[in-house]
Amino acid sequence: MSSKQRVVLVAVAALVLAACAPGVNEAVGVPGPDGDVAGFWEGLWHGIIAPFTFLVSLFTDSVNVYEVHNNGNWYDFGFVLGAGILFGGGFLGGRR
Repeated sequence: MSSKQRVVLVAVAALVLAACAPGVNEAVGVPGPDGDVAGFWEGLWHGIIAPFTFLVSLFTDSVNVYEVHNNGNWYDFGFVLGAGILFGGGFLGGRR
């Protein structure tokens, strides 16, 4: 591989990684249309139903996979925990 190809490869890799960087959620802590802010328990539920919500969101503009009006880290933790519960998240991964 030539040095020019390496430079292009590194530039493309850097661009791809930069595109995956998370942004700031301006709606954290701001009540949604129903006047509520999602917390840990709603995050857990949303993580469990995420695959089904994703399928519905493909056909409906009013359904989102992730609640942007949340309380921050506790909602995120619940969402990831719920998704892990649904997919077996490492607990059953080592069993043969």
